[in-house]
Amino acid sequence: MGGNSPCASCKLLRRRCAKECIFAPYFPPEDPHKFAIVHKVFGASNVSKMLQDLPLHQRADAVSSLVYEANARVRDPVYGCVGAISYLQHQVSQLQMQLAVAQAEMLCMQMQQQDSPPSSLEQKELIEDQKSFLLQNGFGGNFVPQVLNNVNLFPSGNLVFSPQEQPLKRESLWT
Repeated sequence: MGGNSPCASCKLLRRRCAKECIFAPYFPPEDPHKFAIVHKVFGASNVSKMLQDLPLHQRADAVSSLVYEANARVRDPVYGCVGAISYLQHQVSQLQMQLAVAQAEMLCMQMQQQDSPPSSLEQKELIEDQKSFLLQNGFGGNFVPQVLNNVNLFPSGNLVFSPQEQPLKRESLWT
């Protein structure tokens, strides 16, 4: 800001805020915590160098990213935002698995609506159909054996899936 009120960085560093202060447009005096956390994780000198190396139109996005990463590093010093990304990817994977199991159960229900119970050969074909269904929908690798290990064959010829997974843990990464 350079005139009346020093920016958050100059206030924290206890220096005079010049007109050409690189921090002033991105760290307003009303939000001192924003600069404090970035300074704690990256250091004022490093942030200043990063901002000077960027074109003006990219600096606001860079500051936003630095603030996000600094917050993530304070919460999780080892993994930072990579930990949050990994958690969300794991959650997506779990939901995809639940979806595949639900789709396989729907397929079983459709097969059960037929009049005659399937023979042993039909049961094997049904399992192979389910395997190919899972593989075609991108659930290869360790997922297919994991789901098929949870298949129970009953004397009536009915197939029942019993997923043995823990419910998803709900927690906020940003509170």
